[in-house]
Amino acid sequence: MTELGVTAQPPATGTPLLEARHLTKHFPVHQALRTARRRLRERPAGAAAAGRPVVHALEDVSIALPRAQVTAVVGESGSGKSTLARVLARLLPPTSGELLLDGRQMPASGAGRRRYARQVQLVLQDPFSSLNPVHDVRYHLARPLRIHGLGENAGSLEESITSLLERVSLTPAGQFASKYPHELSGGQRQRVAIARALAVRPTVLLADEPVSMLDVSIRLGLLNLLSDLRERERIAILYITHDIASARYLADTIAVMYAGQIVESGPAQQVTDEPAHPYTQLLLSAAPDPERAGPPVLAARGSPPSLVSPPAGCRFHPRCPHAMAICADRAPGDFDVAPGHAAACWLHAKDLDPAQAGPIARPPAGQPPAGQPDSARSSAPEPGEETR
Repeated sequence: MTELGVTAQPPATGTPLLEARHLTKHFPVHQALRTARRRLRERPAGAAAAGRPVVHALEDVSIALPRAQVTAVVGESGSGKSTLARVLARLLPPTSGELLLDGRQMPASGAGRRRYARQVQLVLQDPFSSLNPVHDVRYHLARPLRIHGLGENAGSLEESITSLLERVSLTPAGQFASKYPHELSGGQRQRVAIARALAVRPTVLLADEPVSMLDVSIRLGLLNLLSDLRERERIAILYITHDIASARYLADTIAVMYAGQIVESGPAQQVTDEPAHPYTQLLLSAAPDPERAGPPVLAARGSPPSLVSPPAGCRFHPRCPHAMAICADRAPGDFDVAPGHAAACWLHAKDLDPAQAGPIARPPAGQPPAGQPDSARSSAPEPGEETR
């Protein structure tokens, strides 16, 4: 991979500003009435009713966001990155697990939620849809200040708005404050969204793919803005992206997600230079590299599994070129491959017997691997059997 630049922040010490422990998030699947009735008729007599199907969006996810550090969460679409951000922002309640803000659990009361919202702010992917088109920039920045009691009078409110715009490099501030979202470029709208998040002086910023909707020519400016906020404001930043090259450029730590689970985490340079999980290797092989002469060679096959019925064992094993027998039977734990660098992969286990390390039984040609959708069955659903 081409060298883009690597951050060199000191290792994190002390209590993380925000920590998630064993987060799990399931979404119920709402099925059509006709499908439910058909399955009820087909159920054998005396058989127990099957549980309601759920989407396993997050499964036992733990992550820590230290002060003045950027933690990147990388993965393809549908891996659970945005769900993780919304659970961390408490926009979605977790099915299980806990969130710790500065080492403490926040109460679920209204006052507790407001204190949490002031400390943890979310920047969404699409700046145009996250800004109200009928209000100008001044309104968007003044509203959080008023809600949290930070704008005591008109004079201090105007000063705060000017300061926020200058912090995100939108100058002259007076000119931008009176503009409406449609009068701004994509990069300027995203800077306004970041300024709005900074208005309440948070300690944690959750950035959900903040540059994916922007032109390539202006992405670097936004990444440098986030880097400056880390250094000047000393806030913890969660940077969510599917672009592992930008994660290497910006982040101190990278966590790789696949099918709702974190499969590898560690220092950004080490994860990208010495990937320990086959899925991380797949992401890196697919990343654009101007120094690569030919097309990328992708060792893995297939597509991400269904999260309604994920594969047993390691969720990546239907696509993994190194899959062993144990991969289909048991989910791997985290194996330390270097100080601060862990991977959830049986390749790093040292005590496997020959049967466990033997080749995995692959399905016959033309049959989808375990956990993969059967296109022959799902390509033409009967009317009324679609799920919402």
